[in-house]
Amino acid sequence: MEKFTTLNGLVAPLDRANVDTDAIIPKQFLKSIKRTGFWPNLFDEWRYLDHGEPGMDNSQRPLNPDFVLNQPRYQGAQVLLARDNFGCGSSREHAPWALEDYGFRAIIAPSFADIFYNNCFKNGILPIILDAGIVDQLFRETEATEGYRLTIDLPGQKVTTPSGKSFSFEVDEFRKYCLLNGLDDIGLTLQQVDDIRAYEERRKAEAPWLFD
Repeated sequence: MEKFTTLNGLVAPLDRANVDTDAIIPKQFLKSIKRTGFWPNLFDEWRYLDHGEPGMDNSQRPLNPDFVLNQPRYQGAQVLLARDNFGCGSSREHAPWALEDYGFRAIIAPSFADIFYNNCFKNGILPIILDAGIVDQLFRETEATEGYRLTIDLPGQKVTTPSGKSFSFEVDEFRKYCLLNGLDDIGLTLQQVDDIRAYEERRKAEAPWLFD
């Protein structure tokens, strides 16, 4: 998992509340467990004017010109600005996979669905909860200023606007440690690889019949 320390990223505003995981990545695209290759179908039903299915040539599909991610000014965005209860619905981990695969490293919203919030940390995305009034302000500034970027400082736990205004956010210390060091669940386990090997050797000596 890629480490997250600081980010100066272009912001894309998704001005919708209660965005569920089926909207983030529709159910027909959940067959793969590779964690990659999902970005063309992120927000599929909103990005395209036709119905998407696996195996389609997305480069030939008609785009919805009104959807934020199809607008030229937001190409290359790494910060997604969202509304209340982002990531509600089913617990599919494909949702943060698709967001990360597209290029988003952070999501800012007044609130998140709990399971989605937890899944973000496990997949290298920093979900940031800010007061609804602050989020309103960020929406106004993003929409008014082309090329609007935010600086996100995870060690210092603050978001800074182009004008220099900073907003603090909370993050669990363990989750912060994992993001700063690029550790997902597998990476955390591999930190104990020497102890695991020692245990396996001890068990082989104590109960060799288990390894026949």
